[in-house]
Amino acid sequence: MAAEVESMFYTREKPWHGLGAKVEEAPSSKDALRLAGLDWRVVQESVYTRGRTKIPGYMANIRDSDRKVLGVVSERYRIIQNEEAFSFTDALLGRGVRYETAGSLQEGRKVWLLARLPREYIMSGERISPYLVFSNTHDGSGAVKVALTPVRVVCNNTLNLALDTARRSWSMVHTGNIKDKIREAEDTLFLAEEYMERLGKEFEHLRGQEVTDGQVRGYIEQLLPIEKDATPIQRKNIIRLREDMEERYFGAPDLKEVGSNAYRFINAVSDFATHARPLRRTASYNENLFSRTIDGNPLIDKAYQLVKTA
Repeated sequence: MAAEVESMFYTREKPWHGLGAKVEEAPSSKDALRLAGLDWRVVQESVYTRGRTKIPGYMANIRDSDRKVLGVVSERYRIIQNEEAFSFTDALLGRGVRYETAGSLQEGRKVWLLARLPREYIMSGERISPYLVFSNTHDGSGAVKVALTPVRVVCNNTLNLALDTARRSWSMVHTGNIKDKIREAEDTLFLAEEYMERLGKEFEHLRGQEVTDGQVRGYIEQLLPIEKDATPIQRKNIIRLREDMEERYFGAPDLKEVGSNAYRFINAVSDFATHARPLRRTASYNENLFSRTIDGNPLIDKAYQLVKTA
């Protein structure tokens, strides 16, 4: 992700890649758009061959601030401007929306924002703040995606549990009547009360699922395996990461009162995936361990599957 970040802002703790501008408090949509470097528009222009022959059926998406070509798309493609993304989020969440982070990836081809929902929930004795994640592409490579993600206030861990029954995501392609499709989100995504109720039941289930210290270490070995052909340095690095994850389970002050259970383990893995320093290895390996996508972090999802099938 780090090499792909063009511009962004963040609140609270600095991301592991160290990029972006820190702000002291979450801004409103107007300021967030500027702080994220997203205060530009996409315009469409016809595509021509070198001989100046117009190519029918295609348009070029161009950033108006620097004339950068973001992608070539079908003439049926409908642009969703960055400003519209923030307006969409404002409308769904109501007045007083605060944005935690937003930015541009791959030189403007992809953009995202993260906004806190107005209401907090108490689950398993902890305050849970649901967030909305919005991502969009301007190069024609993907759909608009929106999802809900619950975040623990005490340590800002992401708990993207793979809940099969929770309707927490929504997407649309850039064709047809965009405004009508966006209105569908109110029915298909924002069943927040139902979602948080299901999530609360899942938290209680995980808290009731006891795990031994040996099981925790076994899970960590499965999450961070040492390859057969690993070099001594690679082996040493994996062992260091295992020790880091163990410390986040056994030594985290905010988890000491949680007990020895699956909920504590998922939180420890989440904390590791969110804040641990990645290895100086390959980009794909770091992406698998540390990246967070619209659907969550693959390491957290794997940890959840481990305890779910135990």
